[in-house]
Amino acid sequence: MTQTRFDVPRFDVLAIGNAIVDVLAPCDDAFIAAEGIDKGAMTLIDTARAEELYSRMAPGREISGGSAANTCAGLAALGAKSAFIGQVADDQLGAVFAHDIRAAGIHYEVAPRAGDPPTARCLILVTPDGQRTMNTFLGASQHLPANAIDTDLIASAKVLYLEGYLWDPDDPRAAMQGAIRAARDAGRQVAFTLSDAFLLDRHGDDFRRLIDEGQIDILFANEGELLGLTGAADIEAGIAMIAPKLPVLVVTRSEKGAIAVAGQTRAEVPAEPVAKVVDTTGAGDSFAAGFLHGHVQGKSLADCLTIGAVAAAEVISHYGARPEADLAVLVAKRLG
Repeated sequence: MTQTRFDVPRFDVLAIGNAIVDVLAPCDDAFIAAEGIDKGAMTLIDTARAEELYSRMAPGREISGGSAANTCAGLAALGAKSAFIGQVADDQLGAVFAHDIRAAGIHYEVAPRAGDPPTARCLILVTPDGQRTMNTFLGASQHLPANAIDTDLIASAKVLYLEGYLWDPDDPRAAMQGAIRAARDAGRQVAFTLSDAFLLDRHGDDFRRLIDEGQIDILFANEGELLGLTGAADIEAGIAMIAPKLPVLVVTRSEKGAIAVAGQTRAEVPAEPVAKVVDTTGAGDSFAAGFLHGHVQGKSLADCLTIGAVAAAEVISHYGARPEADLAVLVAKRLG
């Protein structure tokens, strides 16, 4: 890699992902079944379905979201410096998203897009067991152009963090490929989250090629995504197949905790205790924020996992995918 032109990075993490406003509403299992929705999954929907489902949902809360944007919010809450690249439309929800992300202390300068489609939104149905079922209208977010990638901005961050969800549309995929090249040219690290197992059916070959070519430094996957990526029968076989190809592999396992492998070093931590799981939306996003925060500070794998677990536990204890408590204080208490 070439020497970066930024001797002192301006940001700890720069993330690229879908710019989405979440609409969260409670429901019961009967409503999920009546709507023919796969509970706990993320389903892409079009404008007509978004309007139809929204009309039948209970009163909800509008909160700026999007996987990578949530990770940036977690990083900011931990005291890290982060930036975000994602596309909104020039409409009311676009203004809400831009305001919220900047108010959180996250650098965001992408100009809103004129005309249709409107800003993306995710209709999230939360059942009493805390499970979230996501119905996502991607809207303007899937029109992020390649020219939105500022190579100087990419070079100014220690880590470029990419959201797998955004790999699906053509324009954002090209933008992310350009961002990877810019990060590698600048000598920066690239982190990638697989986001959802359904993406592996569509882009698994792309993801495996990125790994084989050494384009990814840190890979985040949950247990199902790891098995889908590797075709392995169990998690240990999957780790054995993919970990040697990556500088750092992080596997989250929900209530079973998380595992990280870096070369010959392996760490495993349990999930942090939570009095009541209210809403699991954003748990993985917050975990990634905690891990990356520890990583850029040079902490051990075990500490990085612990910070991630603390951040995830906080976000699942309330509605919404962004932290409400002081994560820095919670982490300080946990690590002593």
